[in-house]
Amino acid sequence: MKVLEGKLVAGKGRFAIVASRFNEFIVSKLISGAEDTFVRHGVDTDDITLVWVPGAFELPLAAMKLAQSGKYSAIVCLGAVIRGSTSHYELVCSEAAKGIAQVGLKTGVPVTFGVVTTENIEQAIERAGTKAGNKGADAALTALELANLMPQL
Repeated sequence: MKVLEGKLVAGKGRFAIVASRFNEFIVSKLISGAEDTFVRHGVDTDDITLVWVPGAFELPLAAMKLAQSGKYSAIVCLGAVIRGSTSHYELVCSEAAKGIAQVGLKTGVPVTFGVVTTENIEQAIERAGTKAGNKGADAALTALELANLMPQL
């Protein structure tokens, strides 16, 4: 049996991070985690592009433009959506997730989901580098692995 899998090394790729400015105090920690992960795995900082968008809902559009450019091996989408007292939370989470998934499916460029969706600020903080790890770092690892896997398929 032939086994195909991606490695956690940079190779010769360029990577983009699309980050939501809403809840920036959480998202900035996710960005730091993603950048640190890329650098630790051999990506030169000059090969990482950071793009800010207003909120999680806007992540898919920017990711699509980046993917269509043909410049990036993978794109990491980062955001933080914290439940409030209205149904807005469900709408934003659902559409951001669907949109991010569609970008990868439509373009063939790996697009990873590093959007923290939590019930409260404490849970978001936990997922941005404390008890629950750093979801930005996790999304960057996934991007590296998929970027290395795609040429094998």
